[in-house]
Order: sequence, then structure tokens, then C-alpha cells
Amino acid sequence: MITDTTQSPAQSQPQSGGTPHGSTQTASTAVVGLQWGDEGKGKVIDLLAPRFDAVVRYNGGANAGHTVVIGGKKHAFHLMPSGVLHQGVRSVIANGVVVDPTVILSEIERASQALGGEVDLLISDRAHVVMPYHKAEDEMREQILSAHTDKDRSIGTTKRGIGPAYSDKAHRSTAVRVGDLLRPDLLKEKLERICEAKRPVLSALGADPAVCDASALHEECTEAGKKLRSRICDTGTLLNEMISAGGRLLFEGANATLLDLDHGTFPYVTSSNCSVCGIPSGTGLAPRHVGRVQGVLKAYSTRVGAGPFPTERDDEIGDRIRTRGNEFGTTTGRPRRCGWLDLVALKYAVTLNGVDSLAVMLLDVLAGFDELSVCTGYRTSDGSVTDRFPADASALEAVTPVYETVPGFQEEITGVRTWDDLPEGARRYLELIEQRLGVPVGIVSVGPDREQTIVRSID
Repeated sequence: MITDTTQSPAQSQPQSGGTPHGSTQTASTAVVGLQWGDEGKGKVIDLLAPRFDAVVRYNGGANAGHTVVIGGKKHAFHLMPSGVLHQGVRSVIANGVVVDPTVILSEIERASQALGGEVDLLISDRAHVVMPYHKAEDEMREQILSAHTDKDRSIGTTKRGIGPAYSDKAHRSTAVRVGDLLRPDLLKEKLERICEAKRPVLSALGADPAVCDASALHEECTEAGKKLRSRICDTGTLLNEMISAGGRLLFEGANATLLDLDHGTFPYVTSSNCSVCGIPSGTGLAPRHVGRVQGVLKAYSTRVGAGPFPTERDDEIGDRIRTRGNEFGTTTGRPRRCGWLDLVALKYAVTLNGVDSLAVMLLDVLAGFDELSVCTGYRTSDGSVTDRFPADASALEAVTPVYETVPGFQEEITGVRTWDDLPEGARRYLELIEQRLGVPVGIVSVGPDREQTIVRSID
């Protein structure tokens, strides 16, 4: 991989994310998605991981889908941190994640085979467990909402039980934590109580209450506990000790900012805080340890599932982007909704996360367009134009995008490795993004493989 140290125009400008971190800056970095997910965070994590001592997943569950392509071979992870394929870099699943034991055991096996050795993975004893009844509840709730008489009201979840698991975390008395898998007697008592409470709820939703078989669940969970015992620990203390010893942490956000439970397009969001706001509570580290923020965005916009999407193109342009970008969900296989880049939404995400540098992914997908459109404002119902992003579904549904059109580029760029070798149209497009967001572009992806990357600056 070639490193290009060309200075970008935005590197001399104030960043919209705020003032420099100064005395609060650490050697750690957070990687967060700035759109509705699927931006290519897995590739960025894989690229940065060798510079760090550990990659820390701090939110979400098996509803995430991070893909790493090495030598043409695709590796997809849902729970495992995306830096796992680098020897000497520890992987940590912190307390803010909800863990499906079946999924993580499968991923440990696959990653071990890919590495040709044991995976260095630790899991927080405070992370919560996704149970079979969570998946059943998730599926039935989506079915009920989708069958609404006037309109499909479903959220568009992956039906992996993530929302119900986080809901039980908030309910407390019906929650199972990873540490409970190591205490069979306590787990048995918990599951009997939980299943008694869950059966009538699942029956009312139309699900099979047999999924709440306390004895079968106990056997399944204790077996998982035996297999995971050596990996379960107090990761909060571990991470604080690593920081104190001068360790470098790379925080991996699942999902993305516009799906953040508090700051996304509610209610069409995920069930955790996937912006940098989720790192302190999701890891047990003080906010000052977050350090730099690497924002990841696609060169265009996509969304999976329901919810407002101002720049969506349900036409030939959307189909063209979808086909060229292979825009189908890693987790579900669902076709993604596609459209032009939305700078209003991105400005909001950059500011919320305090982004220091941008990684623009899938730029190669836009090759061949004579013109490219970018959304620079929203026209509201009263006819006025705003550059403010309303993080509320009903308000966002009411806006109409205001576009600026710029020249495209015809050349294929999958073989380009330096900024200066990009076609003029591609460079100008990236410079427009820098100027409008006030943040430099440090990484540009021009293809799915690890090597198909322009690294301009990662410091």
C-alpha cells in the first residue's frame, strides 16, 4: 500500500467537529460510520488495526456486518472486531455489546482458521446475552408492525433479537449477562424466572412459547459458558490498565451515527449508541480516552430497512449505484436503498462525533457518471431552505433535497493508489466534501480489497 502525504485543503481549516483535543488527546482512535451504516468501517478498522494494541467493539450486536477483503477473499464479521485478522492485536468485545453466543463461537472458529492459530479475543462479563426468545420476539413485533392496516410500520430490524435484548437490559430483572454463563446455579434460577415472565408475552405476540424452555436454554448457555470461560473477564478494568500503561486502543462502532438510538432518525434507529457518545458507557473508559475520531462515509448514500432517506433514488441511478456497489446487506442480504451523497446529514454527523479525519469509501462506484449530485440543503414544507438536519423521522420525511451538481469522472479508478493519480473529477468531488464538511479526507477506498486504498494521512 502506498502512503500519499499530499496535504488536503481542509487540513489548514478549522474542523467543524470542534477545537483540537489538546491535553485530552490520547493515542486511541474511534472509527464511526457517519451515515446509515454499511459505509465500509470493517475495511478501515482492518487498515488501522496494526497501529494499535487492541480493537474494541463498544456497541450493537450480530445485527452489524463488517467485511474485510484480503487478496480477493471476503471475511465477514458480525460480532468479532474487524481487526482480528492481525496477529498481535487483541480483540475486545466490551460491555456495551449484546452477545449472541452461537454467533461469536462460530466467528471464533472461522477467524482461528483464517489466522491459522488461536484468536486473541476477550469478552466483557457485563455484556448482555441475546437469547432465542429475543429473536422470536423481534420477528413477531416486526410482523405485527408490518401488517398495520394503513401503512407498514415496521422498523426494518435484522430480526437478530438486538432490540429485545437491549430492552431486557433496561428492564434488568429479565436480563442475562455474559458473566452469568459462568454461574450455572444462578443462571438456572434466572432463566426459570425469566421464562415464566416471557411465555405469556410471546404467546400474545403469536410466537411459539416453547422457545422459553428454561432447561434447554440453561444447557445451551452453560455449554457456551464452558467454551468461552477463558475469554470472559472485566474488560473495563483491562482497558483502563492498558491506557495507563500507554496502550493504544482502536474503538470500533457498529451500525452508524444516523442510526444512533438518541441522535439518529428516531424511531427508525438501532437500539444502542453507535456514535462516539456510546464509547464511554460501552467500554467503561472516561470520555477523555476517546482520542481521535475517524469518520467513515460512502461516496454516496445508502440505507437498509425503513425510515426517511431524502436523497434516495428509486430509479435507474439508484439501480446503477446498487449494482456497481454490490449494495446488499452483509447481515441480511437485503438490497440497500441507494441515492446521492447528503452533505446536510454528514455535517450533522461530523459535528456530533467531533470528527478529525474522513475515510471516503466506494469512490470507484461513481466512475462513469457524467454528473454527480450532492445534497447541500433541505427545502421544508414552508418553502424555506435549511442546512440543519432534523434527527426525527417525521420531520425528515417532510423535506425535499436541494442539490448541487458537479462534473463526474469516466475513468475506472480501482488500480489507483495515490491522490495525484485520481482523475480530476474524482479529486474535485473529494475536495468538495472536505470543504463543505471542514474535515480532511485521509483515506479513500477505490475497491473492496485491503490493497485498493489510498492512504493520504492517518495521523
